[in-house]
Amino acid sequence: MTRIAVLTPDPADPSYASQWPGVRDRLAAALALEGLEAVATPWTDHIDAAAGLADYPLILPMIVWGYHRDHRRWLKACATWTAADLPLANPASVLAWNSDKTYLARLAARGVPMPETIWSDGVTAGAVADAFASTGADQLIVKPTVSGGAWRTLRLSPGQALIDAPEGSAMIQPFLPTIETAGETSLLFFGGAFSHAVNKRPVPGDFRIQTQYGGLYTPLAEAPAGALALARQVLAAIDEPLLYARIDMVPDADGRWLLMEAELIEPDTYLDHAPDAGAALARAVRARL
Repeated sequence: MTRIAVLTPDPADPSYASQWPGVRDRLAAALALEGLEAVATPWTDHIDAAAGLADYPLILPMIVWGYHRDHRRWLKACATWTAADLPLANPASVLAWNSDKTYLARLAARGVPMPETIWSDGVTAGAVADAFASTGADQLIVKPTVSGGAWRTLRLSPGQALIDAPEGSAMIQPFLPTIETAGETSLLFFGGAFSHAVNKRPVPGDFRIQTQYGGLYTPLAEAPAGALALARQVLAAIDEPLLYARIDMVPDADGRWLLMEAELIEPDTYLDHAPDAGAALARAVRARL
């Protein structure tokens, strides 16, 4: 059985300790369908040296949850893996740039539709007031450009106090009310081919769709045509080869699909909602080998 390395969270980080092992087990079960053994190893064990990963024919960095809270060391690890020319999928170059949401500006410059976004070096009351004035929005979403799982993400109304605001580089966007009614839709791609779609909705009164906040996840029998078109537009705008991708999007009030995230590092691929339980991912991995 071919052994594949799967990078996992820092053992000292308890944030996702109750969640990521289940994701690992689903991934391992899918890979086993193609005779592949998933060997879990923390990414933090391979920051300064790549020797511990050198013997694997493929390395999947698919469960490195929490890297955003240790971004400096994450970038160092990506540089180490790049220098060692390790067989990572997705590539280490992608793991570096996709860890900072400013990549969205580059995709927007290539014609990918996304919500109006103000990029800020720091979130202040003045910056928020200016954003309300320039966008005309009733509410704003403020989040760090290096983030994950709605970490330090705020929904603000005019005049609301900034409490636990993002530090450093941040993005400010008008809040899209459709997140409460239509939710966010995620499309999963393996080896460039569409696999499955999942709709995620927040509990009433919240805007965060993550499971830790009570988000409700529903598999879709098929991807909405407009959502699939946008996802393929996003993938076409990315130059590097991707083994896996999760494209997250929401419709605006007019029904136009807008990109929220292109998750290319450690997306939960929702294999528990995949009709084939991840066989398409396993085949893509086998093909890569």
